[in-house]
Amino acid sequence: MLDPSSKNLSESLFKKHHHAQETSSVITYLADSQAMLDSNQVGKPNAWYRALRRVQWIWQGLDPIEIESVLARIASSSNQQNNPDWLDTIAGYRPGNWSYEWTAQGMNHQKVAASLKGVEASDELFIASLCFSVASYPHLKGDTLSVQAQILANKAYSDSMEASPYVTKVLNIPYKNKKIVANLHLPHTERSLPVVIVSAGIDSLQIDMWRIFRDYLAKHEIGMLTVDMPGIGANIHWNLTEDSSCLHQAILNELPNIPWVDHYKVGLLGFRFGGNVMTRLSFIEQDKIKACVTLGAPIHELLSDASKFSQMPKMYLDSLASRVGKKSVDIPSFSKQMRAWSLKSQGLLSSRKTTVPILAIGLEGDPVGSKQDNLSVASFSSGGKAMQLKSASIYQGYEQALNFSMDWLKDALNK
Repeated sequence: MLDPSSKNLSESLFKKHHHAQETSSVITYLADSQAMLDSNQVGKPNAWYRALRRVQWIWQGLDPIEIESVLARIASSSNQQNNPDWLDTIAGYRPGNWSYEWTAQGMNHQKVAASLKGVEASDELFIASLCFSVASYPHLKGDTLSVQAQILANKAYSDSMEASPYVTKVLNIPYKNKKIVANLHLPHTERSLPVVIVSAGIDSLQIDMWRIFRDYLAKHEIGMLTVDMPGIGANIHWNLTEDSSCLHQAILNELPNIPWVDHYKVGLLGFRFGGNVMTRLSFIEQDKIKACVTLGAPIHELLSDASKFSQMPKMYLDSLASRVGKKSVDIPSFSKQMRAWSLKSQGLLSSRKTTVPILAIGLEGDPVGSKQDNLSVASFSSGGKAMQLKSASIYQGYEQALNFSMDWLKDALNK
């Protein structure tokens, strides 16, 4: 039997959604742009609408065999796909639907957690929250099943933090008549501690980042403050604009008023588009930041090259459109709009260096964060460094990158 509270919550959330809109159809495209997407699919066929981020999910804590088991259930479902090219496009909350299968997996972990206590219960609940987060992925506005899965993810995460030996503070930071919701994780509250502000990309939630604190920062007595990008998760009520770091900047300026952190010792860690944000912040607020790390960040090339932008998979374009508040997309005009997000176009990577040492990490052949982008960031950073991982060693490389990142931040914050 499942834990009754989690079972009742999931049933109440999903019972009306057997005919919910299918995720890949939430964002629509003008005729010429749809033809462009169809051509891309023919040229580079992919069996999945969603990018399967196996390495990321494994690193975050999901079991690789479990991941393949869920994907196999989706792929082998007898229910019909909304798009015959993509296995993960079964509409409605039913077997084979992406949200259905990942939610079921999360509930299995909640069932296990109910029989555990302390750290073991916390770890199992965190795995449940990861499953629910993947059920919500890529977290598009207007995707009903995604919204429901996020509710389950947040509840499991909150339960996990309550069972954890560490301290978690939910911060509500005022900004433009609303509140930015951020999670502050601390090894203890005996004194003010250095802190690393962590942000993922446009298709990940802040609650996915727990392992960075638990396995890396806590043992060095460094806190972690996570924040969602504009247009996603807890910050869905803001759209992403070319002032991409506005929410993170507001949080940075609030740190002197938060008693548990040492606002003189602040580091930044940004994944994917979160890396664009953190790099930008390292230029416009350099006196408040000790060090920054970016991983696979789009800085200039993708955002300024129309041909590269138009070749991006639909899921990535959908995610970006969702964050900026678009429901219907014309790819050529969207590409022109996104040039304003280029940090070179904004004049930040052009003349004066930032005093913040930035470690820019990329993966060989990555279409999002290019080698040239990383080199540019490093060259305009005092003490900056660019690091390129070989794609052949991606599993080991991901772990190495995080270890190197933590050393980079730890050394800067302990000076």
